Amino acid sequence: MKRFCLAIAIIFLGINLNAQELKTDISVHDPVIIQQDSNYYVFCTGRGIAMWSSTDRVHWKAEKPVFANAPQWAVDTIPGFKNHIWAPDISYYKGQYYLFYSVSAFGKNTSAIGLAINTTLHTDDPNYKWVDHGRIIQSIPGKTNWNAIDPNLITDKDGTPYLVFGSFWDGLKLIKLNKDRLSVAEDIRNIPTVATRRKKSSEKLAAVDGNPVDAGGNAIEAPFIFKHDKYFYLFASIDYCCKGPQSTYKMIIGRSKSLRGPYLDKTGSAMNKGGGTILLAGDKDWYGVGHNGVSTFDGTDYIIFHGYDAADKGISKLQLKKLSWADGWPVVVK
Repeated sequence: MKRFCLAIAIIFLGINLNAQELKTDISVHDPVIIQQDSNYYVFCTGRGIAMWSSTDRVHWKAEKPVFANAPQWAVDTIPGFKNHIWAPDISYYKGQYYLFYSVSAFGKNTSAIGLAINTTLHTDDPNYKWVDHGRIIQSIPGKTNWNAIDPNLITDKDGTPYLVFGSFWDGLKLIKLNKDRLSVAEDIRNIPTVATRRKKSSEKLAAVDGNPVDAGGNAIEAPFIFKHDKYFYLFASIDYCCKGPQSTYKMIIGRSKSLRGPYLDKTGSAMNKGGGTILLAGDKDWYGVGHNGVSTFDGTDYIIFHGYDAADKGISKLQLKKLSWADGWPVVVK
């Protein structure tokens, strides 16, 4: 009888221990989500790239970081780099998962975008192993007036891969990749700007918060392009993240029938000339919301982003909402 009771106790203890591993109110920055089989995986900013898994998109389990140790190329590229990796982007192509990620010095465009590839996201699979392919594109202060962070992979109608990226400086950039997605296929000295806060290229936006003068107040970042029906939709985040209760992050949107743009907002203003319709902004419950991705599960579109929780000292929390469409524009279902 004692053995039976002990066995039952162990079973219940095991259940409780497993339950303790799952969280419903997780703190993240810059999340993206993807599904493999019946599991969902979120990747976000964190030491070595933070990773979470779930079977219901509600209860989340913290997985080990993608990189236990900082990639050597990143250490060599970014002075003082300590394996805190930003804004990953996850996609699937020909049996492999492509994880683009950002390494940067805060407040500078001493930045680069790297790529790691895996054949599975299931961490208990014997084949689970991230293979790093190193630097894809790099920005250098004084040489490039753009910032190589916040990558998002998007394919054109013919399957050609592109990378949209950027933060502050000259705004959001779009560059074609080679078919294997391992390198850029265009001259980085002439990358088009697809979105900016500047209404004219000559407009000077005052630098704030100690930002470099060349970055100025061009507070736009975190691009994400999503194809729906006949349009490509460019999502971006404007104003300021990472300030807790003082965060003013918000999301804007524009659309184009061409991946290369121009992307126009609801008023017809081009995003590469300061346009952009507000999609979602902070309120009494969330100080700021932004850095979103969009994914489709079982025929339903979802938008994933982080928000600064007014009920919890402005801590950044995971938000996953349904995305509906009205008159050809996305609507966040609250």
